[in-house]
Amino acid sequence: MVERIEAARFLTDKYPARWVALKYLESDEDIRALGRAAGPLAAELEAMAAEVARHLEATLNSYPEAVIADYRYGYISGVLRQGVMTRHDELSQRLAASDRMDRVLTHRLLGPAIMLAVLYGIYEVTFAIGKFPMGWVEALFGWLNGAASAALPDGLLKSLVVSGIIDGVGGVMGFVPLIMLMFMMIAFLEDSGYMARVAYMLDRVFRLFGLHGCSVMPYIVSGGIAGGCAVPGVMAARTLRSPRERLATILTAPFMTCGAKLPVFILFVGVFFAEQEAQAMFALTLLGWGMALIVARILRSTVIRGESTPFVMELPPYRLPTLRGLLIHTWERTWQYIKKAGTVILAISILLWAAMTFPQLPEDRTAAFEAQRAAVTAQKEAAEADGEKVAEAETADVGKSASGAAPGEAVAEAPAADEGGEAAAEGEKSDPFEEQLATIDAEEAAAGLEYSIAGRVGIALESVTGAAGFDWRTNIALVGGFAAKEVIVSTLGTAYSLGEVDAEDAGSLAERIKTDPHWTPAAAAALMVFVLLYAPCFVTVVAIKQESGSWRWAIFSTVFSTIMAFGLAVAVYQIGTAMLGGG
Repeated sequence: MVERIEAARFLTDKYPARWVALKYLESDEDIRALGRAAGPLAAELEAMAAEVARHLEATLNSYPEAVIADYRYGYISGVLRQGVMTRHDELSQRLAASDRMDRVLTHRLLGPAIMLAVLYGIYEVTFAIGKFPMGWVEALFGWLNGAASAALPDGLLKSLVVSGIIDGVGGVMGFVPLIMLMFMMIAFLEDSGYMARVAYMLDRVFRLFGLHGCSVMPYIVSGGIAGGCAVPGVMAARTLRSPRERLATILTAPFMTCGAKLPVFILFVGVFFAEQEAQAMFALTLLGWGMALIVARILRSTVIRGESTPFVMELPPYRLPTLRGLLIHTWERTWQYIKKAGTVILAISILLWAAMTFPQLPEDRTAAFEAQRAAVTAQKEAAEADGEKVAEAETADVGKSASGAAPGEAVAEAPAADEGGEAAAEGEKSDPFEEQLATIDAEEAAAGLEYSIAGRVGIALESVTGAAGFDWRTNIALVGGFAAKEVIVSTLGTAYSLGEVDAEDAGSLAERIKTDPHWTPAAAAALMVFVLLYAPCFVTVVAIKQESGSWRWAIFSTVFSTIMAFGLAVAVYQIGTAMLGGG
């Protein structure tokens, strides 16, 4: 190959002939692309490289890149033996310790088991410790809700501040403590060097599904161990040299449990699977990995056909992370989450609040609700007037009997009067007229939400999404989730807040969902599966377009993911409802 390259002066103005020949043997796509534009020798060199690959496969059960790597490391080893001084210092000891640890942590059987145990442990620790600070944050936003409700007069401004901002953004911010704990544990795994071992162990699995070992890191960055982001995950696929493997990785990386999806999962897992929180999150993470690999295999067998390329990786030595490094990495990621909640999510929450508020109910429907209130109020006033007359008569009777009674008898009547006072107090607490007025207010609030632009869209979609257990409120949230997945929680918070009569007396979003008869464990599971797999957020779609070089693949990712996610959500809801009897 070197002789022919030199004779034809094939790319020799830029690169050495031997280096070009090695790159052809290693199937370097960039050099091959340059070669095809340089002259007809490219086809002959590719044929020679293919023949060498077939020979190595048949005789050594290996491939050119692995053989070349072996020769390189063999050459390095030979040079080191020729008089190079070796110091048994701290680095050498650390390398030896890393090798001993890898015999266990990357073992064929023990390694994957330990990896799964580590992943499960992250969720177990997160929910065991994080529920306490999470309760404090929810209490803070509950106090803000009550303070704003008491300070602001009724009207659109109060609705915007309480329902649009506090209940919308507060629903997302409430999960900051749990997400911060996850970020800290993931930072520990990254800084210790264990993440590289995860990539190494998963290479064998990825090869079965038509992917490359380097695809592991984009998956992990996208949220493979929860808390990542699909945008840098998609961009991390640049490290893959094969265009087909790179494209398959780009299209499937958004299936991971990114930080934007975590608030949705934590919310519904906490409400419906409180006794199995860690197990439920662990199952969702494995489902994301499993679906990504299955879809990658389908794509690599149909629209993105091609052979897998070999994977070579150098494992760094294990290190004990510093506290300062962990805190910095945790704060950087947490701050990005908080900043997004305070900017992008806030803006989208305000827009969705407007869509869920306007247009307001027409005057005739508002007048009908006012008439109902007036009728109940009139009945209440009449009942109170009758009650006052009865009370006056009873007081007069008691006075007469007391004046003619013996002292002992008068004392005996006193407890009865106290009991009557307690009964009256209890009657005030459960005033049926107040309950009727509250019901009318709730009906008007729900009617106003349904009449709004967002309500109409949600109701229009309900005929289709009802098969997956999604009501019109959920549809509004999922449509908003196309912009950013955190919006799903903030939209539900706004929707339930707008449907409440007294925001000051309303509980947290989790409590509202728990008391909503529409929500069942089957519906919650279907929603989480759909959120895990449906269309990437808008910024990720743009990143897919940039990395794939075509809007066609970005649109394909959006449409294909949504259809697949909806099909699985329908299956989960229907099967779950049949098994649980709708409960």
